[in-house]
Amino acid sequence: MAARNCHLVIFARRPQLGVGKRRLAADVGDVEAVRFARHALDRLTRTLGHDPRWRLWLAVAPDRPLDWVRTGTALPQGPGDLGERLTRVIRSLPPGPVVILGSDTPTVTRADVGAAFRALGLHRAVFGPATDGGYWLIGLRRGPGERLPFEGVRWSTANALSDTLANLKGATVTLLREQEDVDDGPALKRYRARS
Repeated sequence: MAARNCHLVIFARRPQLGVGKRRLAADVGDVEAVRFARHALDRLTRTLGHDPRWRLWLAVAPDRPLDWVRTGTALPQGPGDLGERLTRVIRSLPPGPVVILGSDTPTVTRADVGAAFRALGLHRAVFGPATDGGYWLIGLRRGPGERLPFEGVRWSTANALSDTLANLKGATVTLLREQEDVDDGPALKRYRARS
């Protein structure tokens, strides 16, 4: 697959006080939550941003301004739940396979993303399962008019991955390694202990 046809999208909220990481902020305070959000996004864009195997996009919220994005091409997420925002962003991209990850798993490597794109050569979808029952990565091999698997997913619950997989019943799917999203204080402590 040519790099111009492979799309890596990082979903991120602008790292500023009061925007995003609310569960983490409840445990560690707003300043520490913003510090982690900046660190995680910086680490991901430095690690993944200049790889010739894919084109990097940042799907950001709030939708404006976009001028703070320094690496990759900025896209607004738009309104709605996560499924609606994922659908909107995926449909706005040029043709080719897409891999999406959140900015709250800074441990993602180039090898993880490369494995996801390779898996899409054989499977319709690939997931990076998260320890909380969700997923840190989803990859889709897209076709024209193909239905996306986000309808009825119970986001931010232990059912997010199983709901999405149920929507892909009959399709070939593979899983990558399990990782932990940093969504709360205990997860941040574990991340720092590993780093």
